[in-house]
Amino acid sequence: MSSTEQANTHGRTRLSFANVADIDEFVSTLERYERGELTPDQWRAFRLVRGTYGQRQAEDAQMLRVKVPQGVLTTAQLAALATVGERYSRRFGHITTRQNIQFHFVKLHDVEPAMRLLADAGVTTREACGNSVRNITGCPYAGVSPDERFDVTPYAEALTRYLLRHPTSSTLPRKFKIAFEGCTDDHVALAINDLGFHARLGEDGTRGFRVTAGGGTAIMCTNAGLIHEFLPVADICLVAEAVLQVFKRLGDYQHKQRNRMKFMIKTLGWDRWLAEYQRAFEEARDGGAVPLLEMSPPADEPRAQGSAGAAQAPALIGARVTAAPGKGPGVIPVIVSVYQPTDEAYLRWRQTNVTPQKQFGFAMVTTTVPLGDLTSEQMRVVGELAASYGDGTVRVTIEQDLVFRWVKIGDVRELYVRLAAAGLGLAEAATVADVTSCPGAESCRLAVTQSRGLGRLLEDGLRARPDLIEAAGDARIKISGCPNGCGQHHVATFGFQGSVRRLGARAVPQYFVMVGGGVSDRGATFGRLAAKIPARRIPEAVERLIALYRAEREPNELAPAFFSRVELAHVSRVLVGLQRLSEADAVPLDFVDLAESGEFTPEVMEGECSA
Repeated sequence: MSSTEQANTHGRTRLSFANVADIDEFVSTLERYERGELTPDQWRAFRLVRGTYGQRQAEDAQMLRVKVPQGVLTTAQLAALATVGERYSRRFGHITTRQNIQFHFVKLHDVEPAMRLLADAGVTTREACGNSVRNITGCPYAGVSPDERFDVTPYAEALTRYLLRHPTSSTLPRKFKIAFEGCTDDHVALAINDLGFHARLGEDGTRGFRVTAGGGTAIMCTNAGLIHEFLPVADICLVAEAVLQVFKRLGDYQHKQRNRMKFMIKTLGWDRWLAEYQRAFEEARDGGAVPLLEMSPPADEPRAQGSAGAAQAPALIGARVTAAPGKGPGVIPVIVSVYQPTDEAYLRWRQTNVTPQKQFGFAMVTTTVPLGDLTSEQMRVVGELAASYGDGTVRVTIEQDLVFRWVKIGDVRELYVRLAAAGLGLAEAATVADVTSCPGAESCRLAVTQSRGLGRLLEDGLRARPDLIEAAGDARIKISGCPNGCGQHHVATFGFQGSVRRLGARAVPQYFVMVGGGVSDRGATFGRLAAKIPARRIPEAVERLIALYRAEREPNELAPAFFSRVELAHVSRVLVGLQRLSEADAVPLDFVDLAESGEFTPEVMEGECSA
């Protein structure tokens, strides 16, 4: 049953997205599986829709994915996530490129108590994985951006509630992704979503959306196509219902590698698919079963309420986070508490991580989160600081960072000092040093390489070279451990895709180097393959690419534009020396993946992205 009865909620105070009946059903179904009443495939299909994903480890190890609709997290929700990380995972969680939070190495019988903790705080794992409508992402600056047409959060939340537990939402041929953007710039990669809603205003000020459909990356990068130039906001549920019904009816349920909606559209042809959609849209409108949205939220958020009280002293915050670090296995967050940051460090952070809101006297503050990893104690601190200095919420970004909103300009330095004490005071948000990475072969069954190991190596190296950061301009790095692109490497200035090279009987971890990807209000540009380079040489590849941009760009030309227009053969020539590797000149470390100690032995297992 869909959550249409909650469709009109909006604002900072949200009703719960959780349902205790989901958890009770999870427990009873697990018991049936353990009694042998369900096959492994039946159990897998069920648990994936409940956000529980099997890892590559042979022992009992699950990934638990928590949906964070529109990326909004409250202080109480951050505290609940922190407790889940402490009790059932590695004392840290991972931010994804779809504004979710993931916990790894969770034991199967710990999933239930973790779900109950999360439900008490109003969040759910329902339809976070599997062949379902996934988390609906939203612009993290919605409601406060000087560049937005109107706040899209209430509309995205309403569609979330309509589709959550909807009969169609978990019976699709494959996963389905939706995003909302209100700004002129695209902060949620609309063009690579199955449905994208971009805010528009009619001549009379009427609110609506430009709607696109059929986007995606992975093994067939596809730009979403236009289905409505201007859709009244009241009709967003009708659009979703119609698109999903066509996908359910005509989609491919047999071939897991080509059953995303973009493949169905390619098979049918755009014109036939569009006709099928338009017919389904009219049927949904005429049938009257799909509600029209009747809501009139303000164009932007109302002013935040007063502070929840004084924040803790930096020294106490630092002591808390250093006393509770993450734990293994895998790449663990490195916490460096800075108790007395310099004026120079503060000014650089303010330059890259602070943006004025449209509301006078307030700022948006981005917290750079390396590899998207937050320890449990850092989550608690973030929640407390959001209550003391913001509006009691933070927003998750698709770059795996966090945004505080409604921070008074006069409080920005106080907030920074406390973030630095928590090990979260890094500058360079939205620069080449702010690397995005999927979990990779540390846990994912499909991944080939340790993408997080490369991510850490690149971040550390770039932060030690401010000259490179400055020279790279607005270039971005994104890394995925396999072609599926959970790190969104196809739409990065420099995208790296994990791969393997054979040297005799041995294997070398390597990356496909893609250049020139990106997203804008005009759609997506997909990176072009320029080279295949051993993993440990990637930092040198990045340095060469930045040097090429610095030497040959046109005046005021941005890095994504340069790498999308420069001749690909020219880029390949710059990197050719790094590609060559023979048995004769290989060194022992070439056969060891980053963040690993043993010899690289790639194993790609059957994935659980679909069931």
